[in-house]
Amino acid sequence: MAGSINKVILVGRLGQDPKLTYLPSGNPVANFSLATDESYKDREGNKVERTEWHRIAVYGRSAEFCNNYLSKGRLVYIEGSLRTRSWDDQQGQKRYTTEIVVTGPGHTIQGLDSRGQASEAPMGDEGGYGGPRRSAPQGGQRQGGGPRQGGAPRQQQPDEDLGPAFPSEASGMDDVPF
Repeated sequence: MAGSINKVILVGRLGQDPKLTYLPSGNPVANFSLATDESYKDREGNKVERTEWHRIAVYGRSAEFCNNYLSKGRLVYIEGSLRTRSWDDQQGQKRYTTEIVVTGPGHTIQGLDSRGQASEAPMGDEGGYGGPRRSAPQGGQRQGGGPRQGGAPRQQQPDEDLGPAFPSEASGMDDVPF
């Protein structure tokens, strides 16, 4: 179908540290969950809060950026596309998952810090994820002072806590009028 668009834009908080793995081709992939929330008042005037959890898959140099600079609770801006994939589980049942995929041109991920500065993942030419290289906005810094200490990849903990139910709880922004 010509003329269609598949673009997702999210701003939310990481529910877990990114998990970096490598494809058989050697290209890196970072996977993590992202929480977005909204609040409103119902007809009776009660505050209602709702959280949506999104699965995120980031490929190429951006995956390495996620592993090195992002962690649970960080506020991020993501542009990607929606993708649903399927597989057969151990019992032979068809299973599906829908995720936001960040792969190359037109896709980006930026870590946002509390001072309004941002750091952006580079989108290089390796591994077919091409596109022009992007640099951090003027005055931007990568939060956390650089790569993770020790340089070792993060290990995912079993039954890891996914963080606060609402991203605003982690930031103290419960009373911000949006």
